Amino acid sequence: MSFTTASVHPNLQPRLPQSSSVESMFQSILQQMGQTHQQIADLRHECAELRLANQSLERQVRDGLQYGFHTSRTGTPGFMTPAPPSPQLRPKVSPFLTANNVIPNSLPPLSGGGHEYITHYRPSPLGDNALTTFSTGNREIPGFYVVIPAGGAGTRLWPLSREGHPKFLLDLTLKGRSLIQATWDRLIPLASPSRTTVVAGPAHIKPIQDQLPHLTPSNIFCEPGPKDSMAAIGLAAAVLEKRDPDAIIGSFAADHMISGDDAFLSAVAEAVEVAKRDYLVTIGIAPSHPSTGFGYIRLGEKLNQDGVPNARLVSSFKEKPDARTAAAYISTGKYRWNAGMFVTKATVLLDLLEEYKPEMAQGLRKIAEVWDDDASREAALRDIWPGLEKIPIDNAVAEPAASQGRVAVVPATFGWDDVGDFSSLADLLPAEANQPRILGDAHLVLTEQVAGGIVVPGSGRLITCLGVDDLVIVDMPDTLLVTTRARSQEVKRLVKKTKDAGWKQLL
Repeated sequence: MSFTTASVHPNLQPRLPQSSSVESMFQSILQQMGQTHQQIADLRHECAELRLANQSLERQVRDGLQYGFHTSRTGTPGFMTPAPPSPQLRPKVSPFLTANNVIPNSLPPLSGGGHEYITHYRPSPLGDNALTTFSTGNREIPGFYVVIPAGGAGTRLWPLSREGHPKFLLDLTLKGRSLIQATWDRLIPLASPSRTTVVAGPAHIKPIQDQLPHLTPSNIFCEPGPKDSMAAIGLAAAVLEKRDPDAIIGSFAADHMISGDDAFLSAVAEAVEVAKRDYLVTIGIAPSHPSTGFGYIRLGEKLNQDGVPNARLVSSFKEKPDARTAAAYISTGKYRWNAGMFVTKATVLLDLLEEYKPEMAQGLRKIAEVWDDDASREAALRDIWPGLEKIPIDNAVAEPAASQGRVAVVPATFGWDDVGDFSSLADLLPAEANQPRILGDAHLVLTEQVAGGIVVPGSGRLITCLGVDDLVIVDMPDTLLVTTRARSQEVKRLVKKTKDAGWKQLL
C-alpha cells in the first residue's frame, strides 16, 4: 500500500525538520564518516604489516630452499616458530666461522699486497640507501686498536650461561670456538695481537687468557666491578690514549656473531676513515625484520666527503620499540639496527665524555696515568672506580653527541646476531627438518612428533619429548629450564626469582 501527498489529511502532512535537527543529523553523519575513515586507515596499516610479515616469511622460505633446508634458517617451519629476533645469519658463508681452530694470520689476505686494492659492493636491502663501492687495502689497518668489552652474565641464556662462565666463553654454535674466540679470529687481522685489547672483570681474566693464549697480558684491562659499557670502553680509551695519542679505537662486543667478512671489513675500514675526521662513528646493521629486541639508528644526511661514500650523520638513536613502531621504522627505509659498535679516536671519545660526563672522564684519565705501575693502579682503581657512574655509552656520549651532529654511521649489510636468547641461538644451530635443534650430544635426545625448539642435554642424561613444539629445554647437572621459544626473552625474570629464592649458587 502506498500514499500520495494529495491523499493524506492535511493534519497528517509530514513536518519539515527544524534547522537545528538538520545540523545535528549532518554532524552525526560527519562523525560516522570520520570513524569510518579511521577504521579504514587502521585496516590499511594492518594490511601493510601483514604484507611485511608475508614478505619476510616468503624470504625465509626462499632462503631455506636455497640452503637446502625446509625452514627459514635451519629447519623449523616458519609457521611453527616465532619470527627470529635477529637478522639472517648464515655462518657457512663466513670463513671466520669454521670448524677448525684456524690461526687468524693464516686467513687469505684480501689483496696481494703493495698497492693492489679490492673493491666490495654490497647492495643494501633498504632501497634508497644502497651502498656504494668502498676500497680497502690489506686487512691490517694502521693505527687502529681493537677493544673487546667482555662483560655481562647473559641472563637470557641461563642456566647455560652463568656469572662465572658467561656466554662469551661458550661454544654456542658447535664450531669449536667460543664466542670470544670467534670475535678474536674476526678482528685480529685488522689490528694484530699487539693492538687488540680486552676489558673484563676479575672473575673472567683467567678463562679469557686460557682461551686467547696470544692475547698480550698488558692488553687485558681488568675492571674491578661492572659499570656498564661507558666505563669499560672509556677505561680502554684512556689507557690507549696514554700509549698512543693518535690511537683510533673500535669497540666490538665479545658475544656477538658476524658473517660476511668482506662487508664487515669494508664497514670497519670506512668507519676508521670517518673517525679520522673527529666523528664518533657507529656501524648500522641492515634490519631483516621489524625486531623489538634491538635499538635503532635513524639515518641522517650523507656526509658527502671524499673517501667515505656510505657514511651518514646519525639523526637520532631510538630505544627498543614495540612491534608496530618497529614496522613503521622499517617501512621508511631510514633506520638501522644499533649493534653497539663504535669507532673513534680515543682522544675524541674522552673529550666528548669530558663535555657530557666530566667526572667520569677525569677519573678514567687519572687511572690511565698510573696504569703501568701495579701498586698505583690498584690504589687508583680502589679510590676512583666505585664512584664512576654506571651508564651505557649510548646514553653517556652517543645520544647527546648525535643531537649536535657529531656522530656518524656507516650502513652495513653483513649478517649479525647478538645471540641474545635461546630463540636466536636455535636459529644458529643445524637441525633435521621438523626437529628441534640440539646443543650438545644428539644421542641424548629422543623425540617423537616434535617440531622446532632447542634442547641442551647438559646433564648427560637422556631427554625424551613427545608431541611438543617449539620448547626450550636446558638440562644442566644442577637445574632444569623448560620454556617456549616465544617467551625465551623472559628467562631473565626467572634468574631474578632464582636469586630472590636464595639459589645464588645456581647463578
